[in-house]
Amino acid sequence: MSASEIQKTRVINELRSFIKKLLQDPKILEQSLEITRRHLGQDNPQDVMARIANEISDTTSVHIPDDPAEHSEADKLFLELLKEVVSEEQALY
Repeated sequence: MSASEIQKTRVINELRSFIKKLLQDPKILEQSLEITRRHLGQDNPQDVMARIANEISDTTSVHIPDDPAEHSEADKLFLELLKEVVSEEQALY
């Protein structure tokens, strides 16, 4: 197995585990979206995603490392998707 295949397998396993957690506790999604809505329009966009990640970790069963450099591919994807969904919501209004 090549390094690329190993990386893809690891990312798929992370995402699988994460999706399972979301299915077991559907409130995580609504809480995460609400947190993102509150923080997204704030000043200092550099650390807004870190604040979102920290609050999600503090208030749900999802753990995202404090340091963005330690975010897994699944963490990054989840945060990007939250930002995208909330941005699209805000564009509709």
